[in-house]
Amino acid sequence: MGATDKAHPPVPPRNDDVRGTGLPVADLLCWLIAEGRVQKGPDALLVALGRRLLAQGLPLLRVSFHLQTLHPLLRSRSFVWWRESEDVAVADHGRETVDQPRYLRGPLRPVFNGAGALRCRLDAEPPQLDYPITIDLKRAGATDYVVMPLRFGDGTINAVTWTTDRPGGFTSAELAGLDALLAGIALLLEVAMVRKVAATVLETYIGRDAARRVLAGEITRGRGHTLHAALWYCDMRNFTRLSETLPRDVLIGLLDGYFDCMAKPVQAARGEILKFLGDGMLAVFPCGTGPQACDAVDRALTAATEALAALEARNATGEGPRIETGIALHIGDVMYGNIGAADRLDFTVIGPAVNRVARVEDICRDTRLTLLTTAEFAAASTADLVSVGRHALRGIAGEQELFTPRAMAPAT
Repeated sequence: MGATDKAHPPVPPRNDDVRGTGLPVADLLCWLIAEGRVQKGPDALLVALGRRLLAQGLPLLRVSFHLQTLHPLLRSRSFVWWRESEDVAVADHGRETVDQPRYLRGPLRPVFNGAGALRCRLDAEPPQLDYPITIDLKRAGATDYVVMPLRFGDGTINAVTWTTDRPGGFTSAELAGLDALLAGIALLLEVAMVRKVAATVLETYIGRDAARRVLAGEITRGRGHTLHAALWYCDMRNFTRLSETLPRDVLIGLLDGYFDCMAKPVQAARGEILKFLGDGMLAVFPCGTGPQACDAVDRALTAATEALAALEARNATGEGPRIETGIALHIGDVMYGNIGAADRLDFTVIGPAVNRVARVEDICRDTRLTLLTTAEFAAASTADLVSVGRHALRGIAGEQELFTPRAMAPAT
């Protein structure tokens, strides 16, 4: 039997298959509805299902789920359980994996593409070692390996694999019983994945904390709370000129590279990116008072210096136009919540503190300094920040003293 994209033909039953009792499908489906549906995620369901089938006498060595996912970076996620293990190994597979040899030569590709179920008898003579995974399983003592499609309601095809180490492999009755369970398993996994996709999409577009609040029910317009936070606002220099001269795809790639430099340090420092505003980015570092405030502002400052270093490293490669930016930091109270039209809301922050941090960033452009903070931020920080004088902020009464790290201060 060769490794092809077509379903493997059914394996004729052995003589003892006709005496196989199979599985109590009705009882197992009732269990899936009553107990399987309350398991917290695919990994918990996999463990519970594997142990339930073992208790029913099915000689499982290994079971795995392989679920395609809607995610900007991931194509699929695998959950693998072994009989002797209490845990499930979870592996994420990036979108680039579709071009990698192990996937191209593996059993999941044909199943995902609609080829149907396939089976490899690992104790046959010769063994059916059609895929790299079957070689690994044979070494682990497996005798039979079966991949079955899990069809979701939206047409997506996922997969479940069953592996045994019993001499002779699975009986035909056992495989028929497992096939009868697929619809129930697929239903529970689809519900779990819909929840996961909803959370992933929200986190991707509005941020982790905002997504958590929305999923918890904070979706009423005008509702919010006061948040004390360090605020970050950055803006790319000369973006208008670049957008007028660069091809569209080059410009998008430039923006993506720029935001990678800005966003990764913010996220690593436990900041929350609220939105991308064309070539600008607004983020918050929630904090309390006293030492907590110092910790938040110092994390924000560290993220800013690391972002600038990442941007300079990117510029040093000589790939594409040089990118320059300005980063402004402030600390204050903001209203954090839902704002917008009745049926189109934005989870964001508003208030004088937001206006101020944006106006400080304007001064970065005027002074050619890449990082400026307000006096309030400097007072809460433990870093060595020095004054760069008093400046008028557009729309804000009076001049404001601004600060920058000593290492970035202009020579006097």
